[in-house]
Amino acid sequence: MKLDAQWIVGFTDGEGCFFVGINSQPEMTAKYQVLPEFTVVQHKRDIQLLHALKDYFDCGVVRTNHGDRMAYRVRSVEHLANRILPFFEKHELKTKKRQDFLKFRNVIHLMMSGVHLTPKGIDDIRIIAAGMNTGQER
Repeated sequence: MKLDAQWIVGFTDGEGCFFVGINSQPEMTAKYQVLPEFTVVQHKRDIQLLHALKDYFDCGVVRTNHGDRMAYRVRSVEHLANRILPFFEKHELKTKKRQDFLKFRNVIHLMMSGVHLTPKGIDDIRIIAAGMNTGQER
């Protein structure tokens, strides 16, 4: 199945999510781990769409989300920075999800520069992440 860039934009506007998790990891220098993720969830009957996204971006995994839901996920910071971000920078999202993407992009850039390895960096990322996926343009 061949996907068109604008179809991916529309599909992501409706079904995608840019998420930044922050988990306590006492053994790490900053005591926390930042876990960015781009994900798209679909019913298992449409799993071929998720595999087509995986093929298009040439990264990520397709796994069971829960129940009869499947998810395409990209968690590698390198893949997020070099494949997912450039795609959505070139092909802009149309909904308020664009605001989440811009915040997500900011977090990835901070991580690429090592900011997430400091307590101050974790605090800065936590503030950005708290404003994501609220449905508001903050």
